[in-house]
Amino acid sequence: MTRAEMRKAGQKGGDGGRRGAAAAAASGPGKKRFIDYPRWGKTGVRRWLPSWKQWLSAFLLFFATGVGLVFYLYQTTTVPQLKDLVKDQNTIYYWADGSEMTRKGETNRQIVELNDISPTLQNAVISAENETFRTDSGIDPKGMLRAVYNMAKGGQTQGASTITQQYVKNAYLSQEQTLSRKLREFFITLKLNQQKSKDDILKGYLNTSWFGRGANGAQAAAQAYYGVDAKDLNLCQSAMLAGLLKGATYFDPTNPANKPRAEDRWKWILDRMVITHNATPEERAKCTTFPDPIASKTSSNMNGEVSYLVDTVNKYIVTKDPSITPQLIDKGGLKVYTTFEKDKVDALKKAVDGVKAETLDPQKRPDNDKFIQFGSASIRPGDGAIVALYGGDGVENGHFDNNADASGVQVGSTFKPFVLATAMQVGVQTAKGDDGKPKRISADSRYLADDMSQIRKPDGSLVIGDDGKPYRQKNEDAGKRGYVSLRQAMQWSYNVPFVQLNQDVGGQNVADIAVQMGIRKDSLTDPKTPTFPLGTSTISPIRMATAYGTLAASGKEADPYSVTKVEVNGVERPGFKKPDFKQALEPAVADNVTDVLVNVAKNGTGSKSTALGRPVAGKTGTTDENKSAWWVGYTPQLVTSVGMWREDPSNHVRLSLNGTGGNKSVHGGDIPTEVFTRYMKDALANEKKMDFPSPTPIGSEVDSSGAPVSPTATATQTMIETPSAPATQPSNGGNQPQPGGGNQPQPPVPTQGGCVPGVDCPAPQPSQPTKTRPGPTSSCVVLLCPSPQPTTQPTDTTAPSKPGKPTPSSTSTGGAQSAG
Repeated sequence: MTRAEMRKAGQKGGDGGRRGAAAAAASGPGKKRFIDYPRWGKTGVRRWLPSWKQWLSAFLLFFATGVGLVFYLYQTTTVPQLKDLVKDQNTIYYWADGSEMTRKGETNRQIVELNDISPTLQNAVISAENETFRTDSGIDPKGMLRAVYNMAKGGQTQGASTITQQYVKNAYLSQEQTLSRKLREFFITLKLNQQKSKDDILKGYLNTSWFGRGANGAQAAAQAYYGVDAKDLNLCQSAMLAGLLKGATYFDPTNPANKPRAEDRWKWILDRMVITHNATPEERAKCTTFPDPIASKTSSNMNGEVSYLVDTVNKYIVTKDPSITPQLIDKGGLKVYTTFEKDKVDALKKAVDGVKAETLDPQKRPDNDKFIQFGSASIRPGDGAIVALYGGDGVENGHFDNNADASGVQVGSTFKPFVLATAMQVGVQTAKGDDGKPKRISADSRYLADDMSQIRKPDGSLVIGDDGKPYRQKNEDAGKRGYVSLRQAMQWSYNVPFVQLNQDVGGQNVADIAVQMGIRKDSLTDPKTPTFPLGTSTISPIRMATAYGTLAASGKEADPYSVTKVEVNGVERPGFKKPDFKQALEPAVADNVTDVLVNVAKNGTGSKSTALGRPVAGKTGTTDENKSAWWVGYTPQLVTSVGMWREDPSNHVRLSLNGTGGNKSVHGGDIPTEVFTRYMKDALANEKKMDFPSPTPIGSEVDSSGAPVSPTATATQTMIETPSAPATQPSNGGNQPQPGGGNQPQPPVPTQGGCVPGVDCPAPQPSQPTKTRPGPTSSCVVLLCPSPQPTTQPTDTTAPSKPGKPTPSSTSTGGAQSAG
């Protein structure tokens, strides 16, 4: 029988089928096959299970194929000469119009012999990176398998484990993390370890490693960090440089944030050198003080603001495409197209330099006008493109930190619009709408603004300060303001209303809205603290401009970006298209907050911005102890943040601005607003004037407990409430802002009885100059005056009409935070 006949016989049912198969087996296999599969003479599952001979044959076949493939790849792998790999290339940066901004490249490299590199550096590198270097085979199988596993999971691979593998990656391969590159690294490492001595490999590694500061190789690093040749490095300096190989971005002590990490790693390497017998305990004992490097030297094409623009761009590139490392950027071969507009960058620097020259005199006032810092960012709202930055005085003047991306500077009252936006979008927990949800409020809602008022939680209980007593919030100055609208509270930057409003809406809700608007979560302080709404968070100028840009774009948040295209060796990298925007706020909410901030710019603490001569909105900010001053403002086309602070560069301690420019204090409405106005005049010179969208009514009036009863404000009344020109201030009372002065425009003090300022009265005018904030006259526009109100403010015995609102009854004092 043929095999086909036997299969047919075996497929027949019952005993007959089995007898047929047995008969077929007895009659012989027929024509013999080269591979007996499916297996002859077997039934059921056993026909499809390979025999042990077949398993063994398959294993031997695959093993032989693998060995042959490895042998072939090993034989065909070539190791290029080092001199052919060291080619000077440039990374070129372009302005937004396509013209060249600057270039940087691998010009800071010099190949030296191993005997021209200090033995202490050689031993420090071996102790830190690969203590078995002298005896190992150059391969760490576990490390390579771990890297392949991580790639398979889609995670980041860990660095090569041996010096030989790191040398191969530095010199012969790209920095991309792919399986094919890891295979090439494996074979090149095997061949290199066979062809070259350990000294040759160590020489190649030390000449191709990146140490930061644009330094590739030990000689360049020794010059960049200590101004000496590599052969003259001592043990302490060598240990510091060896620590940079783990990642100069994180261990270069030039950056104050890196200093603790750098010192810890330096100590660890010195200890490892003793353990691995690469240094004696006596030699280690001499390194008691961390060897601080010399000031960084940069080429002239990085002077001015260019270095800060490049810094911003490089951070953005590395974040968007981790395969483009700082080392690869320094190595060169990239073309980077940015969003920066040269005319606007120049205009921003001109504005800062001009105001500094007119206001500051470090020679005359060394204790007040030294160490003054500015940071600024200008962004297209609704788009996110960063068109200009001011990062500092320039690296040529010893200023290396990028102030436009500064961290650690509190933003003060520029944070208050986030609280108002949250109240309009999320609502207050102290009042419920018909749907049972927190009631969304309008800018006409009135809150108590008396200095040193107690603050209550939504449930009516008192907020307790750190001293265990009921917390009292202070304003910028003392005084009884009574109940004012949130519009007026923003206009004069009262603290008390916004601290209470933050409690009513919930600090976490405010934090969430701020993040939606473009603030980084890690820059926010604890939202549960009472002073959270007063800007105790440390947010960079770039992110403050981003968040205010969300308001300017009617609620559309666009992440900031500085790069439009990146080419690596002529090939465009994906992932650099303009980020998509998201609707962070309802358009009506954003437009109503803008309307409130227009009033701040026109009639309040930001009135200097009216010199711009076009519609502008914004908010001032001044922090506790006057350690920073801000103005963040915008038009429909452009949003610009300006931060100002004082910092001693020797210890990075923030100092008070009191006395700066000869003024008692500095507010956001002074110097920062002046910088903004000068810059925006130039930046918008060729753009038409545009109005902000007309705000549609949002929310309803939800008054604080004890607020005088008044007719419900309408959208029309709100518009009439805002004066058409800045309120006249006294000329000789000490409160009129002067150019470069330390004071800001001051609000009126409400009188007893009559209409409620900021709600149903026109803008009050001062009756006479005074040394305190001026008080209004008793007159008001007849059509806007309500029926007569009680002639006195609520007294100490007035009980709250709603839970969760403060009454001015407690006499104990608590902690206070001032932010103007």
